[in-house]
Amino acid sequence: MAKRERKERVKLKKGAYKRAFRAFAFGKPFMGSLMLSMVFLVLSSLTTLAFPYLLGGLFGSEGTSEKNPFELTNLDNINVIMVLMFMVFGANAVFGFFRIYFSSRFAESTLSIIRKKAFQRLAFSEIGFYDQNQVGELSSRVATDLNSLNALLSTTLAEFIRQWITIILGIAVIATISPKLLGVMLSVVPVVIILIVIFGRIIKKISKRTQDALAESNSILGEMLTGIKNVKAFGNEFFEMAKFGVQSDRVRSLAIKGFIARGLFASFIILGLFGGISFVIYMGYKMTLEPGGLTMEEFQIFIFFTAFLAASFGGVGSLMGEIQRAVGATERLMDLLENPNEEISQNFKPIDLKGEVRFENVGFVYDSRKDVTVLDDVSFSVSPGEIMAIVGPSGAGKSTITALLLRFYQVSSGKILFDGKDISDYELSALRNEMAIVPQEVMLFAGSIKENIAYGNVEATEEEIVAAAKQANAWEFIANFPDGLDTLVGDRGVQLSGGQKQRVAIARAILKDPKILILDEATSSLDSESEKLVQDALDKLMRNRTSIVIAHRLSTIKNANNILVLEKGKVVELGKHDELIHKDGLYTKLSKLQFNV
Repeated sequence: MAKRERKERVKLKKGAYKRAFRAFAFGKPFMGSLMLSMVFLVLSSLTTLAFPYLLGGLFGSEGTSEKNPFELTNLDNINVIMVLMFMVFGANAVFGFFRIYFSSRFAESTLSIIRKKAFQRLAFSEIGFYDQNQVGELSSRVATDLNSLNALLSTTLAEFIRQWITIILGIAVIATISPKLLGVMLSVVPVVIILIVIFGRIIKKISKRTQDALAESNSILGEMLTGIKNVKAFGNEFFEMAKFGVQSDRVRSLAIKGFIARGLFASFIILGLFGGISFVIYMGYKMTLEPGGLTMEEFQIFIFFTAFLAASFGGVGSLMGEIQRAVGATERLMDLLENPNEEISQNFKPIDLKGEVRFENVGFVYDSRKDVTVLDDVSFSVSPGEIMAIVGPSGAGKSTITALLLRFYQVSSGKILFDGKDISDYELSALRNEMAIVPQEVMLFAGSIKENIAYGNVEATEEEIVAAAKQANAWEFIANFPDGLDTLVGDRGVQLSGGQKQRVAIARAILKDPKILILDEATSSLDSESEKLVQDALDKLMRNRTSIVIAHRLSTIKNANNILVLEKGKVVELGKHDELIHKDGLYTKLSKLQFNV
């Protein structure tokens, strides 16, 4: 089995943390919630730290007293300490609730904006972006990365800050008890920090590779589901299973490596930190035996704070790995959100095209294949209302011409003119609003027939949709469905035949009422009966419109005003059918080959 080609993964760029935390800019309108969550986070941390202090006092108290047994300033009384502890628990519960509430509100509101921005960027990205990125991998990665960012904003970052508040305040309390003990304890901290840095980098690298591998496995799944009919037709279910299995095993291997790294991290933290803490406790207990040393109450408070500090240091280690993973995910999101977009406008000023199209010495190469010339010095013109047919062998550059007309790409050289005006001088949305395309492979959305026809004009009335369907010879089969226009077409239109999908696409184009019509081999994959119905609908659609027709069946373009013959990206012939058929050129050879077949 051929191995699936895998792109080399890019390491995190310098300044990844700075770029990742730019995600907070999207939450600017909700900074009030973030600030409140931070306030309640601090209050929650303070009440949490009051617990070990009171617990130490509980063991060092003098028991109960008949005099003022519940005086809240009498911390030597066990009853007072218990009352204070329950007050601390209650306050901590309230602070914790509001911390989670405001933190979640900030995270979900910010994620909602980022999610919409990501969708907008994907919708507005240039076609070249999709030439270099797999659609399945993109959608999977966006979903996975958004989940990682959500965890960072809602819980991970807050917990990370909480642990450091515990560490800093705990060290401050211990410093008031015994600076000597604090010095002994701080001798452990550099080791912990070094371990955090080393393991953090390892975990970050493995986590990023795991996410990339997971996105690629999801891409394989998406491709299989999209082409499920081809998979079954060629009997390649086991091939696809094997391909997915290889990638799934790779994800498993990387994930296990990540867990091993995190496990080793936790083990070293436990071994180094708790071993050091045990030594510090040993030294503290020795101080209680010295004259004028620690009291037993101070020692007990020290022990409880030491336990809290140990837990916080361990928590920082695991949280650091989560932050590293989220940074990698957020960096990719920022790459997407900063990806160059087409200049799309919703409130564009409509233009009134006559429909003249002219190519002047146009050359084109794809950015991803700069060594391959797709179009070379192509020149032709189409007058308003004329039909220009384009023919040629596969790979001659026919579909590239339609892509350039729609301004999916910029020409590498030469000019494309509409009504004598350069294509780049028109507002992109306004220009595309004057064009419609009926492709060979029609893409229908998984909604109703009505919704798919209305895609040509989302503001069309039902009467206009029905009229377009009738003109496209589609109404007869639509009316025969029990649900009529409300019939669901299924994923990518699988519930309709090829001819039916083509006629829905034609109805969609009719509803748009374009000045320039592009037909990209619209009848090449149809049977004779369907072709006749579709061709009749196309003939109606092309009336009084400038039409660019890429033709596979030459019999359908005999009446074109001009026929452009391409070979290897160059114009080799140009003229009417009756002229070209007698020249014994490429058009004649293509005609003879097709008619002989």
